[in-house]
Amino acid sequence: MTSRLTELEREARMGALGTVTSDREVRRISLADLPARRAEVADELWAAATDIGFFQVVDHGIAPEEVDAAFAAAEAFFALPAEVKARRPLDKALNSGWESKSQVRPSIGTPDEKESFQLTRPHMAGRWPTDEELAGFRETMLAFEARCWQVAMDVLSCFALRLGFDPDFFARAHDPAAPGYQSTLRLLHYFAVSPEAAARTDLWRAGAHTDFDCLTLLFQRAGQGGLQVLPGAEAEGQAWTPVEPSDDAITCNIGDMLTRWSDDVLPSNFHRVQAPGPGDDLGPRYSIAFFAQANRDVVISSPGGTYPPISAADFILERIRANYGR
Repeated sequence: MTSRLTELEREARMGALGTVTSDREVRRISLADLPARRAEVADELWAAATDIGFFQVVDHGIAPEEVDAAFAAAEAFFALPAEVKARRPLDKALNSGWESKSQVRPSIGTPDEKESFQLTRPHMAGRWPTDEELAGFRETMLAFEARCWQVAMDVLSCFALRLGFDPDFFARAHDPAAPGYQSTLRLLHYFAVSPEAAARTDLWRAGAHTDFDCLTLLFQRAGQGGLQVLPGAEAEGQAWTPVEPSDDAITCNIGDMLTRWSDDVLPSNFHRVQAPGPGDDLGPRYSIAFFAQANRDVVISSPGGTYPPISAADFILERIRANYGR
């Protein structure tokens, strides 16, 4: 993989404003009747992923009321007093718990203007709000995480076919019943922005970064924009493409783990969440992300042998060290 110094330099170059263009298409792909259309859908997903690394899926099987319930529970959690949320502090090693304005991207060097709650199934003991604090939160989030897992595995089954694996290859690699399960559901609350802050150009809701996982599913609310992707072909010129939110589509992107698993064919591209500026909606932004990360003991071995085999646990550790210099 890229050396630590090169990786840090690469991301550090991503802090500039750049330009924003809508010339690149973020394709919408239907997963309807997937068992009968898997080969066709695989071709569509592959074309979108190799082009821009981002795409949106519709007809994915998660009902709108399930998504609404998850967002309602997330907003209720973030509305809890800070001292209540602070009883569940983020354990970075286990990727579980609550944090606020503590994630600093190498691209910008300042904390993201957000708070988040990470749910990683094997590591949630003592991190759930009690029913007295927030009734039904645990049940809602566990059910939603399971639904996200299924959609992620549906999409990954299509990439498995194109990579020469059997359709269930990635489902076995992301087994939620195994103690080494490390896929994560992340609830995100980007803070409202004051008119004074909106006039600044150095404020970011999330600085430019790539994801460490295989595949990310992102749920956004219509009207709460800001997500932008930088296709690899445009990285030097930094021409960022907006990814418009909608309530019916899940925005997906390839992560570093799948890039390695595909011998660099499937790109993990930089993306960011821009803070609103003058004239934009300055209110809060909520999103929910599911990061499909292979279980810790799974060995990542690409078909072409571009890289030596590595466990998923060591891969994540390597990416953290390269990205954050520790």
